[in-house]
Amino acid sequence: MIISRLALKNWRNFRAVDIGFSERVFLIGPNASGKSNLLDVFRFLRDIAKPGGGLQRAIVQRGGFSKIRCLAARKEPEVEIEVELSDNGSAPNWRYKIGITQQVRGHRQPILSYETVWKDGTLVRERPDEEDSADSLRLTQTHLEQINSNAEFREVARFFESIRYLHLVPQLLRQPEAFQGPNTPDDPYGRNFLETVVKTPEKTRRSRLRRIEAALRDAVPQLKELTDSRDEAGIPHLEAMYAHWRPNAGRQREDQFSDGTLRLIGLFWSLLEGDAPVLLEEPELSLHSGIVAKLPALFYRLHRRKKRQIFVSTHSGDLLSDKSIGAEEVVILRPDKEGTIVEVASSIAEVRDLLDAGLSVADVVVPRTSPPTLGQFDLLE
Repeated sequence: MIISRLALKNWRNFRAVDIGFSERVFLIGPNASGKSNLLDVFRFLRDIAKPGGGLQRAIVQRGGFSKIRCLAARKEPEVEIEVELSDNGSAPNWRYKIGITQQVRGHRQPILSYETVWKDGTLVRERPDEEDSADSLRLTQTHLEQINSNAEFREVARFFESIRYLHLVPQLLRQPEAFQGPNTPDDPYGRNFLETVVKTPEKTRRSRLRRIEAALRDAVPQLKELTDSRDEAGIPHLEAMYAHWRPNAGRQREDQFSDGTLRLIGLFWSLLEGDAPVLLEEPELSLHSGIVAKLPALFYRLHRRKKRQIFVSTHSGDLLSDKSIGAEEVVILRPDKEGTIVEVASSIAEVRDLLDAGLSVADVVVPRTSPPTLGQFDLLE
């Protein structure tokens, strides 16, 4: 199952969005256009649905209701999110929609203005209902987060809960003790990535590490072996063996790995972990252009094998130079005074024609997302 459609109203820097998605999705736009905010919609739904999460906690983690409501919303109080889920190429199996507003007085808590669920076109849940009318405090929680209320559409809750996001920051992995304070929920930046690896069942862990090792042999010069271990204090580590003229002299732990090697390991692990949608932000960071150019083909093969939807935000011309990327897979974000405009490239006739003529997304779309005044950019003037 994939996320086949997303509609937003007043979410962060998006005044209004209604867009369809394919199995591979490449988000392209200038800095601060909202690529991360668009991906965060799916993380938000995941944070509502997961155990220990919920609507109130998901909003607090984002700084409160005022931080998720679009500044261009003006007098419209609601934030609205609508998602359609489909088997590949089919009509929607599920449609889930929520409206969120804020109490006008009292504690000013975020509350639901509505929550609706459809299955195969049939309405199976609609709120507010009679019980909500009798007890308005019930509207501080979604039925999505309540196992005693979501039995009819638990498949939707489990789907959202399974969404994966990892944007590994090498410095956090190498020196987690140097970064004080509480960890970010779900560890999206890899501070506890090694714990995640060693807690994975042994058979699955060994299989994934073997596959990652095979890929790294082609991407990282001299690398021969990748394993996991624990030191005398029980702290988990990754170890790599590099070709060296002295026996065992080429063994290194993760604190000696390059940024690119660590990012590749995190990327490969994310792609191999489950079959739910995976959200990737700028996977090209720290990687050689030759490796980056191979990523779209890797994403395609993964989808063919696991039927897994992949969302990728990127600025990389190398990544987008792959001519197999179709116009229907590319989502263009364009900032505007009234909020960012979101379009699928295939809806733009000029872009569609140029891609059909054999040009790549890097040739056609990337120049359209460059800031219009970039030609005047000169810090030394």
